[in-house]
Amino acid sequence: MGSKRKTKERHIKAKQKKRYTRRFFLSIMILVAVVFLVFFFVSLFDKIYPPATGKSVATKKKEKQKVQLYFSDSNERFLVAEERYIPREKEITDQARELVKALIEGPHTDLVRTFPEGVEIEDIKVRNETARVNFSNKLSSLHPGGSASEMMTIYSLTNTLVANVKGIKKVQILMEGRDLKTIKGHIDTRHPFSMNRELIVKSRI
Repeated sequence: MGSKRKTKERHIKAKQKKRYTRRFFLSIMILVAVVFLVFFFVSLFDKIYPPATGKSVATKKKEKQKVQLYFSDSNERFLVAEERYIPREKEITDQARELVKALIEGPHTDLVRTFPEGVEIEDIKVRNETARVNFSNKLSSLHPGGSASEMMTIYSLTNTLVANVKGIKKVQILMEGRDLKTIKGHIDTRHPFSMNRELIVKSRI
């Protein structure tokens, strides 16, 4: 009788052990599933509603600022301001770069572009309140030429940078990292230019 009872007890303990083992592994599986679901929904929530701080901030659209871009009138005699919104940058060189990129892109109204399509900006350096804007050689090769057209290019760039960026008072044009004698043979560009307000007229719009 004693041996039968012990055998029965061993069977009962074995069943209980198996039951506990199954419950343990089931609990582990449930825990893993819960953690996975929480991670999934948190990740999904972050994508839909990015947090105010952290890595997701970099993917948010940059704050915009209103600027005045100076383009030529139809007669290439005067510059007219066109309001535009561009990304707001902290660094002065980045501010200048955004403005030059917008000038190269051209006007969004019936004004005339002052930089030929295909011109590329290589870099900008600001020192002693003078912005040295370095273009690719396409500035010269693609430029239509003529004193009036060169004048519009020079002061479109200068007036735009000086009017919109604190800390820039003068602008010098470079090409391929070197001082530029002239864009197309009409105006000497070996010296920095200051803002020319006499070329500016108000828009009729």
